[in-house]
Amino acid sequence: MADNQICIRDAESKDAQVIGTMAKEFADYLRALGDKTKFKFNARTYLRDGFGHKPAFKGLITEVNGKATGYLLYHWGYDTDRAVRIIHIVDLFIRQEYRRQGIGQALMRSIKTIAKENDVKMLVWEVHTSNRNARKFYWGFGARYIKNVLMMKLPVK
Repeated sequence: MADNQICIRDAESKDAQVIGTMAKEFADYLRALGDKTKFKFNARTYLRDGFGHKPAFKGLITEVNGKATGYLLYHWGYDTDRAVRIIHIVDLFIRQEYRRQGIGQALMRSIKTIAKENDVKMLVWEVHTSNRNARKFYWGFGARYIKNVLMMKLPVK
């Protein structure tokens, strides 16, 4: 990667197709690890939910030599127990052929910079239990597991 410059920029509406394609690659990867989720995120939902009057998330996209290599989606939150702003990372994905080249680390450094600029004190995210590579990556970056808390969900119909 020495000759290749990693470019990280804000994801835009024009990135819908490539982010949709990478989201499918991410879903396929997670399915191969045993994740049974019925993944529905695609280019259309990226545009519908990431832009407009009340965007649900923001994003970063990475490029090397003009080719999209990965993305990170996030949204803002708040932790009342600690009385601090948080950023919830929704997705972090690097295409297979670009992994282990520093792109994921660059994205994590970028989101940490965004956090510091916005007085955010903590980044949080979920990792599928069988995704050992991601767990090892995050652990090496200094992340630690949240103990004594279970994620819960309640469908709203």
